[in-house]
Amino acid sequence: MGDRDYHEQEDIFSKVVRAGRRTYFFDVRSTKADDYYLTITESKKFTNDDGSFHFKKHKIYLYKEDFAEFGETLKEVTDFILEKRGNEVISDKHQSDFSKNGQESAGDKAAEPNHPASFTNVEFDDM
Repeated sequence: MGDRDYHEQEDIFSKVVRAGRRTYFFDVRSTKADDYYLTITESKKFTNDDGSFHFKKHKIYLYKEDFAEFGETLKEVTDFILEKRGNEVISDKHQSDFSKNGQESAGDKAAEPNHPASFTNVEFDDM
């Protein structure tokens, strides 16, 4: 089987959701046994200091035997979030304002006793 045949076999159906700097790809793929599964890929764009950019991608594979439980759980947790916090979206501007208004930063937490960042890294070779 050539590369072209495999590519045609693997790409069955796709949908894209663009959400700000993130893009989500929902792709139906085919296994070698000609069964279908779903890949969900999050792609996030990052800009470098020199103006160039790169993408970080995270992918999960979801198989048919997990669809029902995954769908139910996704609905349950999204309903919980919307019930507790509503539909309002906090923009990047609000988030940066929040961190500037005297809220704790990661450095502040490191000063707390028993915070993981306040522990000394000890190698076993040191003992």
